[in-house]
Amino acid sequence: MSEQFEVRRAEWIAREELAERMIPLIGRLYRERGVVTSIHGRRLLNISPVEILRTHRSTREVGDRELPPEKTFAVLEALEALRPGPASIDVARLVARFDARGGRYGQDELVGFLREELVAVLDARESAPTDVVLYGFGRIGRLLARVLIAHQGDGAGLRLRAIVVRRGSSADLEKRASLLRRDSVHGPFAGTIEVDEENDTILANGTLIQVIYSDDPASVDYTRHGIRDAIVVDNTGRWRDEEGLGQHLLARGVSRVLLTAPGKGAIRNIVAGINSDDITADDAILSAASCTTNAITPVLAAVDAAFGIRHGHVETVHSYTNDQNLIDNFHRGDRRGRSAALNMVIAETGAARAVAKALPQLTGKLSGSAIRVPTPDVSLAILNLQLERPTTKDEINAYLRQTSLTSPLRQQIDYIESPEVVSTDFVGNNRAGIVDGLATIAGEQSVVLYVWYDNEYGYSRQVVRVLEKMSNTHPTILPVRDPVVIGAPSIADDAVPTPV
Repeated sequence: MSEQFEVRRAEWIAREELAERMIPLIGRLYRERGVVTSIHGRRLLNISPVEILRTHRSTREVGDRELPPEKTFAVLEALEALRPGPASIDVARLVARFDARGGRYGQDELVGFLREELVAVLDARESAPTDVVLYGFGRIGRLLARVLIAHQGDGAGLRLRAIVVRRGSSADLEKRASLLRRDSVHGPFAGTIEVDEENDTILANGTLIQVIYSDDPASVDYTRHGIRDAIVVDNTGRWRDEEGLGQHLLARGVSRVLLTAPGKGAIRNIVAGINSDDITADDAILSAASCTTNAITPVLAAVDAAFGIRHGHVETVHSYTNDQNLIDNFHRGDRRGRSAALNMVIAETGAARAVAKALPQLTGKLSGSAIRVPTPDVSLAILNLQLERPTTKDEINAYLRQTSLTSPLRQQIDYIESPEVVSTDFVGNNRAGIVDGLATIAGEQSVVLYVWYDNEYGYSRQVVRVLEKMSNTHPTILPVRDPVVIGAPSIADDAVPTPV
């Protein structure tokens, strides 16, 4: 027993040492080349050696074997030798494809293979950086700041330049910085923050953010701070139509506006991964829809593509939000005046109707309702769907599981099977929605799907993806995935990857 203990310990030390050697490779690829490496959508950037090994362990969800860290290290070394342009590269998928060829992990053979797989970004030129302004600094605004700061990379993509708020007190700047530094739900800021009260700036991990105090979007002169052709992200919720949001376009230095709420009137609601490729340079004002719309639309799109949706009902069990009262008090909305911390509150949701703005084929096919519950973050959408063709729990789960791993929707859909997971397990999940496979109910032509979503962080990541599309800075996702097979009676050809 003692001998086995020592063997296991030695194996762990060797694996940990290998993970430590990966960290500088991962960092250089990101800072110097704009390359984000991941394992089945789980980013390797800015995580510890133990977290790297845990990410490798998670690959058992895909096949019978764990991804060997030695293969990841070999791929990272080959990537550095190739020096590709900005891209989002899934190392696990590259390993699976290389193994399927029977490749040997010599440097020359691996570099040759990667040269074929990554041809789209080998000669890619960096796009011009795009300035971003956060108008409002609430829950979504601060999480967007965290994401943008973490994604600054080589500085060639989105650059957070300023936030605009109304002055709340004489200590306003320090309080804003403190809220960015500490978060009761999402934990401490990963890095350092410095405040310059004389110049109204916050320096976060090398990103200098100008804090501008204003209550009039049209009067701000961003060019005074060297900001030009910026995208303003309005996360205040004060304006949702073209007239109100158009005030931002009157400000000097602004070229486009993105709303982090459902838009009204003719404003297009964009869900990253669904209709974000339809964004054009002429779209001056866009909406990133709602957190619930972002969570359910990709799953609905995948299900409709393979099984067809005749009609359905969406019930959202949603964490309370800042527009509810902590204790009973007057509120202009129905029921929202009652204590959010003590009650389940029936509320309205337009998410089911909003889905049709991104998926026109589902117009008139969905209804929806919502219940606010006493949790601060992570919500659950229950999709009760009538399908065009019969399916089984195993079939639809296998399809959604592989959609989350190998389809173009892998950045939006996650999948899990565990009898022990609860809402807090999904805090910080970067996907728009996570299908809970064990909760799926299927019978004949009906199915009930349970989709978790971090209605703050997961949604913020979707907003950033829309920003990347608006600015043409979204990294190329490699290796290329095969699309979801539309109307297929069986799983897509790429549904069962080679075990790793």
